[in-house]
This record gives sequence, structure tokens and C-alpha cells, in this order.
Amino acid sequence: MRSPFLDRVERGPVLADGAVGTLLYERGVPYGGCFDELNLKNRALVGSVHRDYLAAGAELITTNTFGANRVRLAEFGLQDSVRDINLHGAKIARDAREVSGRTAFVAGSIGPILRPLTEEHREPEDQLRAAFREQTEALLEGGADLITLETFSDLDEARIAIDAVRAVCQLPIIAQMTFGDDGFTLEGHSPEEVVEQLKLFGADLVGINCSVGPQNTLETVERMFAAGARRVAAQPNAGLPSRRGQHFVYISGPSYFADYATRFVDAGVSLVGGCCGTTPAHIAAMATVLNEARTPVRAPVRQVSTPATQKPEVVPANVAPTRLQEAINQGEFIVSVELDPPKGLNPTKVLDGACMLAERGVRFVNVADSPMARVRMSALSMAKLIQDRADVETIIHFTTRDRNLMALQSELIGAHAMGVRNVLALTGDQPTLGDYPDATGVWDVDSIGLVGTLSRLNAGVDRAGRSVGAQAGFCIGCAVDPTAEDLDEHIERFWRKLEAGAHFVMSQPLYDIEALHSFLDRIGPLPVPFLLGVLPLQSFKHADYMHNEVPGIRVPEGVRRAMHDAGSAGLSEGIRLAQEFVDAAQERVQGIYLMPSFGRYEQCAEVIDALDSSRRPGTAQASPPLDRHVTVANARSADRT
Repeated sequence: MRSPFLDRVERGPVLADGAVGTLLYERGVPYGGCFDELNLKNRALVGSVHRDYLAAGAELITTNTFGANRVRLAEFGLQDSVRDINLHGAKIARDAREVSGRTAFVAGSIGPILRPLTEEHREPEDQLRAAFREQTEALLEGGADLITLETFSDLDEARIAIDAVRAVCQLPIIAQMTFGDDGFTLEGHSPEEVVEQLKLFGADLVGINCSVGPQNTLETVERMFAAGARRVAAQPNAGLPSRRGQHFVYISGPSYFADYATRFVDAGVSLVGGCCGTTPAHIAAMATVLNEARTPVRAPVRQVSTPATQKPEVVPANVAPTRLQEAINQGEFIVSVELDPPKGLNPTKVLDGACMLAERGVRFVNVADSPMARVRMSALSMAKLIQDRADVETIIHFTTRDRNLMALQSELIGAHAMGVRNVLALTGDQPTLGDYPDATGVWDVDSIGLVGTLSRLNAGVDRAGRSVGAQAGFCIGCAVDPTAEDLDEHIERFWRKLEAGAHFVMSQPLYDIEALHSFLDRIGPLPVPFLLGVLPLQSFKHADYMHNEVPGIRVPEGVRRAMHDAGSAGLSEGIRLAQEFVDAAQERVQGIYLMPSFGRYEQCAEVIDALDSSRRPGTAQASPPLDRHVTVANARSADRT
């Protein structure tokens, strides 16, 4: 699978963050305590550090997990908290990224276990490997995009760490050693030896962090390139520290780092950032000079499609059809990918994801409406921004949880005016699941009532029968769960949604092809397209979590076993299983609805790339034909329990 991080590195230097520990120390956390434990005890503080670096311009943030391995945590009696500390460390960084809205990578930080030059306390290799593996598994589970090994001084320990990471996953690895001002590690390794060995071990980037300031770091970097390194990372300290009263102070300022950022890039460095003593001010200064050196990239311009001359089948005659309506009428195999709005003010990362998907041929994206009752940017605002930026059309999720009947209709009328006219009608998750468990849901109507409201707007009137001035042109979708525990009641509600006027159906994520066949056989031919929900798995732990902890999701034992057996190739195996499932289902469904985990849109793109050529996005007459003569009433009467 292609790595978005390595793809980004190939396009030019990446700016990383500075010292997490330095900011935590400045904000009142004393040395001598366990910084990693803050991931459990003071998540807001850790998140503020990440957000400050993102605001400064960092494209890569590092989790607060440097010492979060079993051996180091045992010093604080926390050896049984390895999973929680690392998992939440990754989640805190991911949440900070979402709040910032910036396109950035989360690097899972792994520091050394061995103490330099203390052979008498050296742990056995199998214990080291197990500790590194345990930490990696938790960082992967938390959603890290890559792994960074920081401040290693022993090449043999670096080898063990890389082996342990590779046994768990295929994420990119940045392996950074720390050097003294004599140009050697504390264990006596030269830059040339480091490059040769780290490349042999399988690191994607090699580099230097900590120990020395920018000047000596640059000299070491130049030796690494001379030794044949291709991708090099440089994250120096802000000089050497001095003590002033109760605090340590580093003397290298932001302007000095900005000057060296240019020198690092001129030398060919792929990733540049800072270590001890560097702050958001240092990163902001570096961002300024790096942005000036980069060539601006123009955002894709959305091409507005020409309305079809033929009267569409599912919209009133006086309203031009949406692209989705046209696709339904032309029998196109529909492919859509879900995008979650950001948790904060900045939508850049989501917009970049929409543009990437558009470049891969995707024509439709779903925009979720605060799923799991978590506060996010409004789906309507995000949908409008996406359609203005990318050559895709949105399918907005619209819940009845948060709006009374008056506000619901007002927002729908506004959405129509803004060109957001594909609506997936949903009831919405209970507020007790989310950020504000004491908040009250509204639910003047449920999803069935919302479908009916949209149909009335398409007829030119509101719920009270008053004219809205013209017939609307909404393309209306509804949801279905083919594996619902109360399947009889669920199917009854499904038919009522179709009777209320739904034009297409989207399913919950499925992993069992027999469950799909059983459901479709039971309900019989449909007059509207059925879009199959597909959520590629990331790892065995992800599969196990989905099966055991997510309501409405059933992952068959065979799929979980395959993910378990895949080991470190879990990401690739998840894509393969999704491709296999879609291939087996293509003859029964009229489209797929892909849901990425952790914002990994590239996984969905890989699934799309494997589609049969006749079912690629934009291919007409590719889906199993709908029986336009089947009415909802006739189809419903044929449903058998």
C-alpha cells in the first residue's frame, strides 16, 4: 500500500514539531515525573502542546510516548498501563490534528529502553523486542500514521526496535540516532555506520535528533548523505542547556533555527524539526522560511457539470438533477467515500482528502453529521466547502437529533440554495454517547419523518402544506442495517422509508457476504439502488474491536482470523479483504459506500482501484439493473420472514 507520508516526503521537505517535553516542562510539569502518564491524567495539557505546534506550521506531530515502554514505565509503577498510555497518546495527537483542521501526520514516538553505556543493566533481546512490539501495537491501535524512533544511541537496540515495529505493521519508520559534538553516538557509531546499518534494518528515513545544536547536526547530516542516505531527518536541540534558577534554558533562538532550516533543506533533508529546547516559536520561524521556498500549489478548481437535457426520473421537471440523480438514472455503479468534518475551525485536512479522492476518480463523498454525538464542524458547512474546492458532489448526512421541525426545514431550504441537495436522512446517535451526555435530543421527527419532509419539499410545500415557492430537487437517501438484531422491525422501518420517498439506500458496514445475500434475498428486487457499506480493517485489534465493541457491526470469525494471521501486514490485508468482499458483492448491489478509519482515505482509494473496470466511478450502465416496474408496495408484500 502506498504511504501518504512517504508520498508527501517525495514532494519536498516536511516540517516536524519541536520538543513536547520542553513545553510540558514550561507549563508546570516537573522533571523527574512521568511525562507519558499525562496522556491519562492531563490530556488537555498534552493536546495543547500538539495544537500549538500545528498552529505554528508543523506538518508532523510526535506523540507524548517517548518513554512509554514497559521497562521505563515500571520505574513509576505503570508497567501495566503501556497500552492505555500509548493508545491515548496517539488519540490525543489525532484529536489535536482534527481540531486544528490541518493536514498533518501523527508520528508514534518510541524512545530507547537501554541506558547508554550500562551493559550491566542490559535487558535480554527478547524482552526488548516484546516491549517495543507492545508499544507499537498500542500506537497503531490509537491511529498513528508512522513510527519514529528517537534518540537511540545503540545500533543494535535500533535494529531490535525496527524488527519489532515491522512485526506489527507496515507503517513508515523514521529511525533517528543521537550524536555527540565529536560526530559519534555514545556507543561509538559513526554517521556512516549508522546510515549503512539503519538502511539494512529497513528504516524509511534515517537521521539525527537531540544531543547537539543545528551546526553540528548539519555536519552529521552531510556525512549521512555522503554515505548514501536518500531520506534524512534532522531535529536538533536548541543548543546546549544552562540552568537559571529552577529552570533549564536553551540559547538557540527561532531566527537561528530559521536560518538552519534553509541550510538543512539545501543539503537535501527530507524532514526538519526540533528537539529539546525548541518551541512553537522555533517551528513558526522555520515554517516561514520553508513556505517562502516552496512553489505554491494551486487547488483544484471544481468543474460545474452541465445539467442534463433529459428529464431525470427522480426529480421534479423544473429542477436540474444532481450528479447523483443522474448516476442513478443512468445505471452507474455509484462509489462514495465518507469524510468526517473536523472537530475544530480548520477544514484543510478534510479538503485535501476530498481533492485527493477526486484525483483518483471519486465523484461523490458523504459528509457525516457529528457521528457518535461528538461535536464537529457542521456537515452543511463542510459540504459547501468541499463542493467549492473539489470536483466532487457531496451526500450530506442529516440527523433529526439536533433540530426541531422548524430549524430542520429552514436548514434544508438553505442547503438547497447552496447546491447541497443529496441528503442521507438519519435519526442520529443518542447524545449520551458523545461529548455532552447531558444534552437533550430533539427528534420532532425520526428518519422516516425526515424522508417525508424532504419529499414534501420536492413537491413544493413544507410539513404544514405551505408553499416554499418552487419544487425542490433533493435526492433522498436512507440507511439500513442488514444484520440488525431486531431485523423484522428494522425491515419494517426500511420499507416505510422507501414509501416516504427515498431514492437510494446505504447500508451499515458489512463483512459477511452471506449476510448480504440473505438480506437481499429476503427483501427481493428494489426500485432504488442499494449502496453497500464497506469499512476496511486496519489490524486484528481493529477487527476485534469492531466485532466486540461497535454496535451493529459483525466481523466473521474467518475475517478476524485472516487479520490475526496477517500480523504486520494488517493494513494490506484489510484492503485485500475489502476488495475481495466488494468483488463478491458487485453483482448484487448498485454501488459502494466506503468509510475510512483514522482518516486514511488512501485505503479507500486502493479498494476503488481494484474495482472491475466496468464499475469504476463514472462508468454508466455498470450496476445490476433496477426493476423500475417494481413498486415499493409490491416489493414489500414479497418480503418473507
